Amino acid sequence: MYNPDRPDTPGRCRIPSLFSQAQATFNDFPRQFWVLVGGTLINAIGGGLIFPFLTLYARHRLGIPMTTVGLLLALNSAAGLAPQLVAGSLADKYGRKVLMAVSLLGSSISLLGLGLAHSLPAFAVMSLLHSIISWPLYGPASNAMVADLVEQGRRTQAYGLIRVVHNFGIVIGPSAGGFIIAYGSYLWLFILSAALSLVFFAVTLLALRETKPQLVAAVADPNQRPQPGFGLILRDNAFLAFCITTMLLTVVYAQLTTTFPVYLRDERHIAENLWGLVMALNAAMVVLFQFPLTRLTDRYRRTVVLATGSLFYAVGFGALGWPTEFAYFALFVAVLTVGEMLIIPTANAFVADIAPEAMRGRYMGVFGLVWAMGYGLGPVTGGLIMDRLGGFYIWPATLVLCALAAVAFLAMGRAVDQRM
Repeated sequence: MYNPDRPDTPGRCRIPSLFSQAQATFNDFPRQFWVLVGGTLINAIGGGLIFPFLTLYARHRLGIPMTTVGLLLALNSAAGLAPQLVAGSLADKYGRKVLMAVSLLGSSISLLGLGLAHSLPAFAVMSLLHSIISWPLYGPASNAMVADLVEQGRRTQAYGLIRVVHNFGIVIGPSAGGFIIAYGSYLWLFILSAALSLVFFAVTLLALRETKPQLVAAVADPNQRPQPGFGLILRDNAFLAFCITTMLLTVVYAQLTTTFPVYLRDERHIAENLWGLVMALNAAMVVLFQFPLTRLTDRYRRTVVLATGSLFYAVGFGALGWPTEFAYFALFVAVLTVGEMLIIPTANAFVADIAPEAMRGRYMGVFGLVWAMGYGLGPVTGGLIMDRLGGFYIWPATLVLCALAAVAFLAMGRAVDQRM
């Protein structure tokens, strides 16, 4: 039994131990990284306030037909592809901080514009502007800044922490957004989201320093030195193989939020409200277990961790075609979430490790483009299978793709290890 007068009892030591662990984790990373983590949380809460309700706003407040809303969303997704490549190049040329600041200021303006839009043309212009200037500009620059700040051995943990606070913000944002809509108005939702983006803009200007590495001094024969351009990326076979393999996994992961809820409702007759519990389980697991898991796996080779995550995907997604009860669906979603926690931060760290120092922004931009393309192909591929063959056949197909990805990651391991 715990005795408060005895200093050696477990209960007495628990709080100092937890505090010491937290302090040790804090000391493992530079102060600027934690500023970036805090800004990420602010930004994620702001995004979570808006985007779960954006289609509702367009449909019920502006009276835009759902077909038009769908076309706008598709156009916005397509419009965000090319800017990621441009942003990566700009981040390498002009710096990470300036691109992040431009993105955050532009996001604040476009969010406020969305709240003030009272017609389809105004809404379309503001949503398109936001899609171009928000994540496509911010993502490559911020990911490159993390790579600049954190040493190679701790990058997976760093990207894992960023992901934890992002998911935590996404959990908070929709809850607060629903409350604001119920007791206020949509306009206040957009105003608050824009204000949070503006707060992170101010933090970026005042508290973040530029981290872009200087180009390596010219060697005796500068013609033999690789020039920092996209041509070098196209000749980087290991990175291209990684991108293709990652795209396969992204096509699979996209099924979770596109074909899977339709499959649950139409073919397994599971109510929509239970789908919300599935997503809550996914987010809660990331918040609770992402950082401990990345600390555990950080000692292993990136390609081995990615292959292991692919196998968790294979089991989790591949088994979704068989259950008929919700509890089993939830179990397999938990399995694939473990794969997600292994793959996503490790993939970011892999890109940071393999990229030449002067080209981190470009590599992150290409990686972001690959991720977006996978998300675009995923719903189309899954939808075709569902319409032509039936929803059940999606899941054996995902198992095959994930197994191929695991083999590919292991196969590229030796070539990658020679570059690390």
